[in-house]
Amino acid sequence: MITFLLSIVLLVLGHLFYGKFVEKVFGVDPKAVTPAIRLEDGVDFIPLPGWKIFMIQFLNIAGLGPIFGAIAGALFGPVAFIWIVIGSIFAGGVHDYMSGMLSLRNDGKSIPELVGKYLGQPYRMAMRVISVVLLVLVGVVFVAGPATILHGLTGVNVKVLIYIIFAYYLIATLVPVDKIIAKIYPLFGAALLFMAAGVGVMLFVGGFEIPELFGNITNMQSTPLKTPIFPMLFITIACGAISGFHSTQSPLMARCLTNEKQGKNVFYGSMIAEGVVALVWAAAAMAFFGGVKELAGFDGNAAAIVNVISNSLLGKVGGALAIFGVVAAPITSGDTAFRSARLTIADALNFEQHSMKNRLLVAIPLFVIGFFLSKVDFNIVWRYFGFTNQLIATMVLWTSTAYFVREKKNFWITYIPAVFMTSVCIAFIMMAPIGFGLPVMISKYAGIALAVAIGVVFLVVKDKVYNKEGKKVTV
Repeated sequence: MITFLLSIVLLVLGHLFYGKFVEKVFGVDPKAVTPAIRLEDGVDFIPLPGWKIFMIQFLNIAGLGPIFGAIAGALFGPVAFIWIVIGSIFAGGVHDYMSGMLSLRNDGKSIPELVGKYLGQPYRMAMRVISVVLLVLVGVVFVAGPATILHGLTGVNVKVLIYIIFAYYLIATLVPVDKIIAKIYPLFGAALLFMAAGVGVMLFVGGFEIPELFGNITNMQSTPLKTPIFPMLFITIACGAISGFHSTQSPLMARCLTNEKQGKNVFYGSMIAEGVVALVWAAAAMAFFGGVKELAGFDGNAAAIVNVISNSLLGKVGGALAIFGVVAAPITSGDTAFRSARLTIADALNFEQHSMKNRLLVAIPLFVIGFFLSKVDFNIVWRYFGFTNQLIATMVLWTSTAYFVREKKNFWITYIPAVFMTSVCIAFIMMAPIGFGLPVMISKYAGIALAVAIGVVFLVVKDKVYNKEGKKVTV
């Protein structure tokens, strides 16, 4: 278990030291008046205690991704541990922190508005569309998953459960953030943390053999040529390493912070916590059934894997609580996905959301679209979600890089992961069936080459494109 335990230690150290470094580069102002206080409206801008904001952010971002995604990523073998650790510390944590803090500095604005401010109007328009599409897809994905798990626990018809979850989503999307979200999320968070801690401890106590990285740095997929580590691993494990969905959630909590110093623990810390959850489930999936080959026998049925592992390791009571945590995670991400979609559209239209009537005018069409998308096969929706998710993460990293260039600060902390994620997105869309379907090797090298070219162009023009005020100048 050396690789697994060392990975957890590295994540903790990453939060303590690299998270502090990122905070220093950004430069927080503890005396600044935050949007939660300056723009308090009793609906979305509401001051909350720091610990509650952390729990809400953690649950918002910790949907099925760090559990189902980590289980799917475990099929690649121990190399998945490398991506979870490096991705969380140097990419995901920075991405989440910057999306939250940039929103905090810009009146709690949604991600498309931030992208537009720092990269330009065309990117704003594109991100408005892409963000809303992603958020609706997340809402849909996080209806089917928990409904399936709850069906196994209760025996209630899946369609009935989907209707119930959609009804809850609508209510949570419309009511003030402190009425439901701030009240019940700490309980859901306790269940999720119990699940992760309980499974992790039982792996240790039970003497399970988790594959070590050394000697196993290889692709353990049954079809490694069709599912290469690059770029497939970096698309498969998104939540738990880096996920664009997180950046859509950060502005929700940026509207509740009362001090900029809270940002490191809320945004960067939540990502690290999610990385730990992903590590636990990746390790459990690799070890519980005897190895990666045995895991492949479940044919990607992550819900069944969660059910078997939880009940076997934690008993019936513990297993039920653990599965409750797995159900709570996606539901608490699904409702805030629709909430974030409402606010993204409202920001784009400059449409105030204080009145219930205005909130309904934006929310109802979103739920109608989401309901019809829920009829589509889950695997198809997930494919589009995976690429769209990482595309947004890449755009947020480039936005953060443009911000640092404008402020004459250390832009390398976002530039390097931005170039890497650009290569991932290009390579994936070139080889994937939902993209161009090109041969794997061509796609991989083309993705790397184009990303490097984009990175070089950025370095050449960056100082000519952005001045201190962030306004575009004639080149």
